[in-house]
Amino acid sequence: MRLISSIVLASSIALVACAADSPPPPVSPEPPPVPTSPATLPPPPPPVAMNPFSHPSTLQYEAPPFDQIKDSDYEPAIEDGMKAQLAEVDTIANQADAPTFDNTLVAMERTGALLTRAGKVFGAMTKANTNDTLQKIEEALAPKLAAHDDAIHLNAKLFARIEAVYEHRQSLDAESKFLIERYHRTFVHAGARLSEADKETVRALNKEESVLSTAFEQKLLAATKAGALVASDPIELTGLSDGEMAGAAEAAKARKLEGKWVLPLQNTTQQPAQVSLMNRTTRQRLFEASTQRAEHGDSNDTRAVIQRMAELRAHKAKLLGFPTYAAYALEDQMAGTPEKAIKLMTDMVPAAVVKARGEAAKMQALADRESKDKGHVTLAAWDWQRYAEQLRKAEYALDDEQVKPYFELDHVLRDGVFFAANRLYGLTFKERHDLPVYQADVRVFEVFDADGKSFALFYADYFKRDNKSGGAWMDSFVDQSGLLGQQPVVFNVCNFPKPAPGQPALLTFDSVRTMFHEFGHALHGLSSRVKYPTIAGTNVPRDFVEFPSQFNEHWASEPSVFANYAKHYQTGAPMPAELVGKIERSRKFNQGYATTEYLAAALLDMAWHTLPDGTPKKDVDAFEAESLKRFKVDFPLVPPRYRTSYFAHIWGGGYAASYYAYLWSEVLDDDAFQWFKENGGMTRENGKRFQDLILSRGNTQEMASLYRAFRGRDPSVEPLLEQRGLKPEKPAHR
Repeated sequence: MRLISSIVLASSIALVACAADSPPPPVSPEPPPVPTSPATLPPPPPPVAMNPFSHPSTLQYEAPPFDQIKDSDYEPAIEDGMKAQLAEVDTIANQADAPTFDNTLVAMERTGALLTRAGKVFGAMTKANTNDTLQKIEEALAPKLAAHDDAIHLNAKLFARIEAVYEHRQSLDAESKFLIERYHRTFVHAGARLSEADKETVRALNKEESVLSTAFEQKLLAATKAGALVASDPIELTGLSDGEMAGAAEAAKARKLEGKWVLPLQNTTQQPAQVSLMNRTTRQRLFEASTQRAEHGDSNDTRAVIQRMAELRAHKAKLLGFPTYAAYALEDQMAGTPEKAIKLMTDMVPAAVVKARGEAAKMQALADRESKDKGHVTLAAWDWQRYAEQLRKAEYALDDEQVKPYFELDHVLRDGVFFAANRLYGLTFKERHDLPVYQADVRVFEVFDADGKSFALFYADYFKRDNKSGGAWMDSFVDQSGLLGQQPVVFNVCNFPKPAPGQPALLTFDSVRTMFHEFGHALHGLSSRVKYPTIAGTNVPRDFVEFPSQFNEHWASEPSVFANYAKHYQTGAPMPAELVGKIERSRKFNQGYATTEYLAAALLDMAWHTLPDGTPKKDVDAFEAESLKRFKVDFPLVPPRYRTSYFAHIWGGGYAASYYAYLWSEVLDDDAFQWFKENGGMTRENGKRFQDLILSRGNTQEMASLYRAFRGRDPSVEPLLEQRGLKPEKPAHR
């Protein structure tokens, strides 16, 4: 069952969303045979005339025909898709034959084809390439999609059949058994066992939440665009490179602000330009523009939406038998309970904050020396990035401007990201210029397996646009499924600054890691070898889905991979060994800050979602301050990575009560990388083991047992503490 609400109303994998997942080319797979049992699905209603979604795409692997799709196609296709799926579900629920796995579960897995085709593309466009028309359609569809989801999950006759199959699941094969368990858990979680009166309440709450979530995303997108820093004098931007200045001028030109420069806001609290800006007033303006972007009391202010979302989530959780929304959300995750997730984080807080305070002390000393003849400067949050970079230069003789010429985007992609995938999994990639794309910057690659056989497509959309949501994520246009004969068509979206025409796209090493991270999600979707679409690819718990992506980040620093892509964009010369050594030695630099800003955001998420039902409405700013203090992460120099008002992951991105998942997954990824180091490193044999036991398995068994099968034991937190430089120093022997 491919319910569209999870596609349109939740983010991709970023995520995930995050959020979030072969026949010979260019012929699409033949449609699977329709079952001949009494659960044979009815013919769909007549398709919308000339609508490109009305039938499977004839492009390779059913890739979206973007050259045919118009904004006006989405709403009728999705409306018809909902009608068709409800008719299919009604046939399954009301058939006379006794429920079996085939006539109930397999039949359900075949439903919703039109809705999935249209919804996946629509969901992708509303995140990556939206406009006023799409936003209006999104607003209109959100409550309808929520009602559609409830019409299936709260269907009493359908649930009775699912429960009957569930009670006799022991005779099924392992994958089928896990599918019925997933269905049963999902239906119960959605309220299938509630009274009819309570079901009506759940429907109303879900409808309202869908409207609010859409409103939050649209307000934040507008607030982020409006919050960009506009400079009238280039002196304000002293410190930016010529390329960055050209990019700022292009951004102003795109907004018809002639003679000005624009620094668009990224999704996070701190902004990349803070590293280079020498003008302290400009740094402060940029910081305040970022942190206050959605708090101006105007139509883009998100705080009233957040207050109501927190209330209705708490009420829904109580109705479903849980003390808090976090308890409800984590029931089917690896952590299991919010208490376990919170403990993992709070156990790290003391070491992280101590390390951050030590970093701050060093930077304050540096600021004192720098401002000796200009008057005392007390370090502020908007100074951190600038002085951290100065400190890195002082301690490691390293700065971003030295390394960026060696990280040209295309080299990183082809000679780094793709190269590592080839070394580990035997994959190769061929760029395709004949397949249509939704925006001129988007690139498409055909993917071939270790035997040279084509099996998938990968789309890459790397540059920031004002009509694109902030952050980076992965999702799919087509999910892999053995049952449906479908091959994966996946995509990555990022927000790297777009260079001026004729200029190279040079990345920081953080952005390099982001490319590897998002492609780790892509590998999870590409490697899927699962029969049923509901449990294929990245359709796994939130606190597992970040494991493959974060694991893939490690290969950005693998010496053989690094040497292959870190080459000067003009000369092709490899990065000098001295500079490589500086990057390696600085690996744990600023980890106090990075860990503390993350923990502050993740604990803030938990604070909002552990409020019990009936809690008086919270003032957003006051509650945020109280929560940071309660969790002992109230360090003004290190604000949360996301403040409440622009925390898209939890209010619009499907990570409610789940931002902890990055840290939980990091325990897994660092421990798994330790296994590689203990067993010969980056070899094809090791890559195949990881692909066979982790990447290809989707959600076909409990994640803890999946990991144990790979590692031979439960994960250890020690490698994570080592990676972040948070292990206590061993006393020196005398």
